[in-house]
Amino acid sequence: MGKRVAVVLAGCGVFDGSEIHEASAVMVHLSREGAQAEFYAPDVDQMHVVDHVKGQPTQEKRNVLVESARIARGDIKDLAKLDVKGLDALIIPGGFGVAKNLSTWATQGKNCVISKVVEDALKAFHAAKKPIGMCCISPVLAAKIFPGCELTVGHDTECEKWPYAKTAETMKELGCKHVNKHVTEVHVDVKNKLVTTSAFMCNAPIHEVYDGIGKMVKEVVRLA
Repeated sequence: MGKRVAVVLAGCGVFDGSEIHEASAVMVHLSREGAQAEFYAPDVDQMHVVDHVKGQPTQEKRNVLVESARIARGDIKDLAKLDVKGLDALIIPGGFGVAKNLSTWATQGKNCVISKVVEDALKAFHAAKKPIGMCCISPVLAAKIFPGCELTVGHDTECEKWPYAKTAETMKELGCKHVNKHVTEVHVDVKNKLVTTSAFMCNAPIHEVYDGIGKMVKEVVRLA
């Protein structure tokens, strides 16, 4: 039997949900490793809905679970029903939904609140010593919940290639160790079984983002 990996989604679309290319890369690489993805999302309203053509919020209302089901091809469960016992690992793709729907990082930064069902899931996998993979912005969840952990969101010096590098500085303020890594690399926190990679935190060609996520998935499955 292949490993069973919970994949937690945050909606559908980079600016208000899960980053679709990252979620797809996780699915493809899990399949390649012979692992089974099992999708979950919280049954809550999105913080807001963004028109991805205009890049601006609209008055629309959408549900995180319903929108995440688009990526999961309908095969998804309410995150509140996740049972860590039957699962081998957890992966959370990035996208602004992580910072808006799974937490309040987008508006409060290091003073954010993590959604209770998300925090419960992360703590359950951590307590069971089961690996957790995170990419793009999602490592901020671990930074908030597991003080002193080691993570990467890419580089800590802002430039054209690394437009979101200030995130690394904020994570350091939370007491984490940030490790600079290229987009095709991962960092493994052996003690906490956390595997992180920067994905679209970097202005990189999509195949490099895809390759970095592949290494993250491979390492998570290996640790499971």
